[in-house]
Amino acid sequence: MLTRSDDLEMLLAVVDSGGFSAAAELLDVQVARVSRAVSKVEKQLGVSILNRTTRRIELTDEGRQFIESVREGLQHIQRAEEDIIARGELPKGRLRVDAASPFVFHQLIPLVKAFKQAYPDIELELTSNEGFVDLLEKKTDLAIRIGQLSDSTLHARPLGSSLLYIVASPNYLTKRGVPEKVTDLTQHETIGFSGPKVLNHWPLKGFQALQPVLTSSNGETVRQLALAGNGIACLSGFMVKKDIEEGRLIPLFEHDKLTNTGREQVNAVYYKSSNVAKRISAFIDFIQPQLTL
Repeated sequence: MLTRSDDLEMLLAVVDSGGFSAAAELLDVQVARVSRAVSKVEKQLGVSILNRTTRRIELTDEGRQFIESVREGLQHIQRAEEDIIARGELPKGRLRVDAASPFVFHQLIPLVKAFKQAYPDIELELTSNEGFVDLLEKKTDLAIRIGQLSDSTLHARPLGSSLLYIVASPNYLTKRGVPEKVTDLTQHETIGFSGPKVLNHWPLKGFQALQPVLTSSNGETVRQLALAGNGIACLSGFMVKKDIEEGRLIPLFEHDKLTNTGREQVNAVYYKSSNVAKRISAFIDFIQPQLTL
């Protein structure tokens, strides 16, 4: 008796997410259904694929080899189905895109309507995470990442560079004065990130690490705090260039600013073996020329 592909997909979800409950949540099904599917596969094969403990699951030796074959086989099936569907047609199907919320707000949302008009059969799903997400675990097809990349298992397409700006509101500078030297920052209110700490290393000559008075894990929150006159912040151009152009934020230390620090890089990343390559390419090709980084 052949194993059903949906049972295999559930097994793969358990392995990739690290547990039955996590897999059920990702697939939006009951845990019992996932458990039955995995047991059914093991029964049909006559071997144990997973070693189950109270804390985690681990692949057996037989399971490890089987899972790699399953992953490859399902990808072939998905590609074959998509090739048939896509012949002579625009790309279609679900495309899950993840980016930090400021990038979603300031760069992607303004382009969604036009993208949907150009590709009406792509079901676009946008998610926001402030840190790097595991594409497999979060069932994400494409992620926009800011900064240097280190994961060699991902394929990356550069979208451009977004310069960093040291900014404050006119209201704050009127009350507290304009800092003339980088060392003057110690006398000012600063707004930074609660993590990762590298985001608080401002690209300035002679900059010494400082402890921000206000912190947030969310770049848009940092921007709003700066707009409201709470202090000086370091933010990417993709979220503050319009504020600077319209006078809501004032750039500081432009002559002391360092460039090419790696933090300016903006990349679209996805797994090299992605079975949704046509949808990914359509999305990247559409947004790249219209981004205002």
